[in-house]
Amino acid sequence: MDPTSRALWAAQIKAEALFREVVERGMVSAGKLESELTAQIHALAQSRFGLRRHWHKRIARSGPNTLLTYHDECADRRIAEDDIVYLDFGPVFEAWEADFGRTYVVGTDPVKHRLVADLAKGFSSGKKLYRESPNLTAGQLYDHVAGLAAAYGWEFGNLAAGHLIGRFPHERRPAAPDHLRIRHGNSIPLREPDETGAARHWILEIHFIDRAREIGGFFEELLTVDARDADPHLAG
Repeated sequence: MDPTSRALWAAQIKAEALFREVVERGMVSAGKLESELTAQIHALAQSRFGLRRHWHKRIARSGPNTLLTYHDECADRRIAEDDIVYLDFGPVFEAWEADFGRTYVVGTDPVKHRLVADLAKGFSSGKKLYRESPNLTAGQLYDHVAGLAAAYGWEFGNLAAGHLIGRFPHERRPAAPDHLRIRHGNSIPLREPDETGAARHWILEIHFIDRAREIGGFFEELLTVDARDADPHLAG
């Protein structure tokens, strides 16, 4: 694994450990405001991982707010009984970004639990397509995962399904930001190197929603690196 891949993978492992600790501590619970949960997660990340920089403006969304994307503004909401909550982490560990999202169900609602399972399936399918398609474009990957939403009985909740990731701040194109996002019609090959010849790394985001039920879910992590890269013995 090259140094950049190793650094991004290490950052993701820490973000995943943070999510696991949030769940194990029972921090996602009914009666808590989204802002309260966000503040608690910030404090935990600082105490456990020494985190000082977190470039996401909002971490927790619940109930109808899960229909919304990172960029959408909404009122702070109190988590309800039998609710659904998604957590969107964007910590920076030692100058390397992690972008990690998971969905958690407070209660036993089978539809919400199915949504959580389908999010993971959608991500796995998108990553499998990337692994098996050397010339895959950003637009083709978006169309694939958006199509999965309909196949599973949901709607895809965002115009983008991912973006670049790297050393903070990562490569940007202010004049043409959509060129570096996984969006319908974007012809950039995902394995195209950057302007310096270095490999680009991407995040894949799965956002499935059900407008009638006013619920949504979110799953994101590295597209371009996984455990098989960290340990070749896992390949196959």
